[in-house]
Amino acid sequence: MASDSPESLMTLCTDYCLRNLEGTLCYLLDNETLRLHPDIFLPSEICDKLVNEYVELVKTDSIFEPHESFFTLFSDPRSTRLARIHLREQIVQDQDLEAIRKQDLVELYLTNCEKLTAKSLQTLVSFSHTLISLSLFGCCNIFYEEENPGGCEDDCLVNPTRQVLVKDFTFEGFSRLRFLNLGRLIEGVNVETLLRPLASLAALDLSGIQLNDVGFLTQWKDSLVSLVLYNMDLSEEHIQVIAQLRKLRHLDISRDHLSSYYKFKLTRRVLNLFVENLVNLTSLDISGHTMLENCTIPSMEEKMGQTSIEPAKSSIAPFRGLKRPLQFLGLFETSLCRLTHIPAYKVSGDKNEEQVLNAIEAYTEHRPEITSRAINLLFDIARIERCSQLLRALQLVITALKCHKDDKNIQVTGSAALFYLTNSEYRMEQSVKLRRQVIQVVLNGMESYQEVTVQRNCCLTLCNFSIPEELEFQYRRVNELLLNILNQSRQDESIQRIAVHLCNALVCQVDNDHKEAVGKMGFVMTMLKLIQKKLADKTCDQVMEFSWSALWNITDETPDNCEMFLNYSGMKLFLECLKEFPEKQELHRNMLGLLGNVAEVKELRPQLMTSQFISVFSNLLESKADGIEVSYNACGVLSHIMFDGPEAWGICEPHREEVVKRMWAAIQSWDINSRRNINYRSFEPILRLLPQGISPVSQHWATWALYNLVSVYPDKYCPLLIKEGGIPLLKDMIKMASARQETKEMARQPDVTLLSFLLF
Repeated sequence: MASDSPESLMTLCTDYCLRNLEGTLCYLLDNETLRLHPDIFLPSEICDKLVNEYVELVKTDSIFEPHESFFTLFSDPRSTRLARIHLREQIVQDQDLEAIRKQDLVELYLTNCEKLTAKSLQTLVSFSHTLISLSLFGCCNIFYEEENPGGCEDDCLVNPTRQVLVKDFTFEGFSRLRFLNLGRLIEGVNVETLLRPLASLAALDLSGIQLNDVGFLTQWKDSLVSLVLYNMDLSEEHIQVIAQLRKLRHLDISRDHLSSYYKFKLTRRVLNLFVENLVNLTSLDISGHTMLENCTIPSMEEKMGQTSIEPAKSSIAPFRGLKRPLQFLGLFETSLCRLTHIPAYKVSGDKNEEQVLNAIEAYTEHRPEITSRAINLLFDIARIERCSQLLRALQLVITALKCHKDDKNIQVTGSAALFYLTNSEYRMEQSVKLRRQVIQVVLNGMESYQEVTVQRNCCLTLCNFSIPEELEFQYRRVNELLLNILNQSRQDESIQRIAVHLCNALVCQVDNDHKEAVGKMGFVMTMLKLIQKKLADKTCDQVMEFSWSALWNITDETPDNCEMFLNYSGMKLFLECLKEFPEKQELHRNMLGLLGNVAEVKELRPQLMTSQFISVFSNLLESKADGIEVSYNACGVLSHIMFDGPEAWGICEPHREEVVKRMWAAIQSWDINSRRNINYRSFEPILRLLPQGISPVSQHWATWALYNLVSVYPDKYCPLLIKEGGIPLLKDMIKMASARQETKEMARQPDVTLLSFLLF
């Protein structure tokens, strides 16, 4: 099982400080600009953590509010030190990098920071004397500057956004730079000129860049240990240059075979060339390549013996020349991954769960197009087979969903996989912390995408959790998202059904503060609109029944929500539903349960005192729908109305005495041992009917309810009756002259049940 150990003190403190900057590290200058307190001095370990966690919170936590002046907190290296920071996407702008230009950065990762322009290139120069590792992956505008108002010079290229490409920037002066990622560099930049000043590169990533001539790579043949040429259309000339880089330990020439047409095909000769020349190679990725000729050994020989990673037994003939097994071999979406003997400790592919998880792990950060297909394979494994590495699978999918919050394909496949990875079969293996992480990424997906498939997957995944308990830490957020789904003008029927079910579950068995908060979000109005729509369609389905059930739950002991129900024409809809669907027992039970909650509110009872409503409630006393539930709830509504006394009976028809008579008849017709389809959190509304002589029938209904519940469900309701002081009230009632004899006899029975409960 995954660990439920708490986060480190460093992590907890960092999170708290970022959420409470004014109350901890900072003060507000002129009520708008954050400033660090003058007596604070922070080392790089803390500053790096603050910046990197800030980026993560902005990206993944919708509640967290970013600060425009956040990066200015790190402008002075005398009080704050930055060394290794990772910045992503729209969070970072030119002025943010400019704010930290005095820092001696050692590692700067800028990933998909599309708001950065050529102004940031000049800021990078400020870090040139210390920077060892730099990533500009996906920073597609960083080589663009605003067009010269006087017109574009001859040596500038103009793009459609009316910006010009900077062509004179190089890494001159970056003497310590060893690791460089230029993935998805904009077309038109001269890579050779850009890189020429770097004396001793150790790692270079040129993913997605098309270069006809890579001969310049040989200037680092004595230092380059890692080279990534993902999605570069290779040629024989490229292969010859690569073969000269004899220090290489990691080589990635993989490609996305769906993105475009590539002329180059891998051959046995090319693989032999790599094995013979790149003797230090420990990691090789050739995923997505089509093999022009057969590189495998004969099938009979391939199937012999137990699975082995020894090069001498390799099913891939060229790899028999390896001196040792590779640490990693990328074979995703190639036929080679399905072979028996692969000389590598870790293989990415689509043959089995291990290979698929390796693929997700290897490609998540920079290759969402590949990752989405790998997660789709994991989805099939989780759906059809049993996932043997559940915790690893969950963590990888969570990471992918966080990393690519705005990638539709990742969100669709990831949310679908989560549905199967969190079902009851795997529940015991998952910690509270891990399940909370799942909930958070699911809610992120619901916020970011209104697309039907994502919304459906996310809602279905939430159904795998204990509701409301496991969702309570995000209670307001999940309710807002579900109500947003239900308020959309065009709705998918299946999503609507799941969302209403979730809404109903979320307001069941929660405290009144939660219910009142959700009521203020528009919960009551939303449910009534759904009911109105179903009425117009003359349809009584699960959405209709769940909507009434949700209203029953949210009005329980919450007068404000009961009042909203009345104010939004809830009684009109009640009568229309009763007329349109006279045989729907479940619907009747839910509606009468709701009206029982309304009737418990003294201030609202006058609105129920109409001839039409009282006649309907009286007629429902004789209903046999859903056992005794409809009759019982109708009698409960009338019991509270009767409790207000004869003077509150402001109607001529039906007569109060006639209704009282029908109530007595109904109660006497019920079986005291009836099993119930009801759930009481408190007996307080029932107990308040005992110590009174105004309405003996109300007193009798309350006594019957208590006796039935403690008799049929003693383990649940005996402790509740004791806790809420029900026994003294029953004993006092027995002494009352106004109480009916049969009521007194029934009032003595809970004592016997309680004695049995306490003894045994």
